Amino acid sequence: MIEKPTHIFFTINLFIFLLLPNLINAQNKNAGSWEQLKADTEKTGKPEWQEMLQYVAALHRKSTHPAQFPFPYDWEEIGPGYTYGPAFGHWDIVHQSIDVMHSFPQHSLEQLINNMAAREVTGLIPGSIWMPGSNMAKNNSATWNNSTEGHPPVWVLAVIEYIKQTGDKEVIKTFYTPLVQQISWFENERKAAGEGFYYNDILKNWESGIDQGIRFDIDGLGEWACVDATSHVYLLYRTAAEWAEILGFPSEWAVKRANELQIFIRDSLYAEDDGFFYDSWAIKNDTLRHLTFEAMWPLVVGAASTEQANRFIGEYLLDTTCFLTPHPISTVGKRDPEFKLRMWRGPAWNSMTYWAAIGCINYGRKDAALIILEKALDDSAVQFNRTGTVWEFYHPLGGKPEDVARKPKKQPNMPCRDYLGHNPLIAMARLYDSLTK
Repeated sequence: MIEKPTHIFFTINLFIFLLLPNLINAQNKNAGSWEQLKADTEKTGKPEWQEMLQYVAALHRKSTHPAQFPFPYDWEEIGPGYTYGPAFGHWDIVHQSIDVMHSFPQHSLEQLINNMAAREVTGLIPGSIWMPGSNMAKNNSATWNNSTEGHPPVWVLAVIEYIKQTGDKEVIKTFYTPLVQQISWFENERKAAGEGFYYNDILKNWESGIDQGIRFDIDGLGEWACVDATSHVYLLYRTAAEWAEILGFPSEWAVKRANELQIFIRDSLYAEDDGFFYDSWAIKNDTLRHLTFEAMWPLVVGAASTEQANRFIGEYLLDTTCFLTPHPISTVGKRDPEFKLRMWRGPAWNSMTYWAAIGCINYGRKDAALIILEKALDDSAVQFNRTGTVWEFYHPLGGKPEDVARKPKKQPNMPCRDYLGHNPLIAMARLYDSLTK
């Protein structure tokens, strides 16, 4: 169990009481609209991206449905082309929220609140919520895993972005309690042996968002530290410390734990000999090392040292034999023996390209972020002009998305069309614009 001020849990009911007026105030002050999204998008990015970006803006609106259980607000599905039918959540909704946030912050905030609607008293925030009409839903009602499947807690980065864009710090009162509860859940349910945290992928229960990733191909893994999970929990603690200070709560417990995790990431999940971050088992046994993009998360959350970050950017993110493929970033480095044109084993996901760019910007490497963003947006536009849709993931070598495998034992064995959850293309184009000014 983590050390935390006991008064936090007595404030839960107070925060629930404050929730509605806080949100109403935020919505009135920072509303935005679908029309504003359309208008803003017309002025975003390179001309050759315009038709694609306008399509994405319209697709967000098309994918939004009236409030229904368990959501208090209108909810946005992953995308109407998703092979399993209407679904909500995981880190898809975080990417979707960030994508429209500049022009429609009210909608983004409501999606982040919806994301908390089904959380358990244990602090678990469910992964995917399968809605009526989905072939994963049970008894034609909203269905989700409430015990063994969470999701990467990158939602806090979306809340941080919302505060940055709107100046509305009142929302911290809404999200602080779920944040502390989720920390408690990770400490109780995903604490690795020794130090760090893991995702249930180790036990073949896909949770990290990287379905059947090559890191977990070996059997017999114990509850060992994963570089992505540990980085994500570091983010939770660092954010808890910052928000506690703003709310006037004690923050020492979060600062102390964040510092411990940062040291662990820098010292124990980093291989100095090749300048790469790995899971703990690959640190111990170099025959298990692979060039997987999850190594970028210490940069995205700010846990890496400046030296580590610059080396990683120069030797891996900007290396055309590794992650800087014609459509970056490849999920597995091109020169890795396990690189394949199959879901999460080589193809490029624009959401991960966005996070890679954020990691570069965190360490002052706007030059690298610009290269990565432009290449990804250029190829996405080429494929849109050819097919009239945005794809779940892309051919990393610039080929057709239709030629990349999804899950060979399931049909259709190709990326989903009209998939928003991993396509924050408007946010990527806005970020590109900010780097070229």
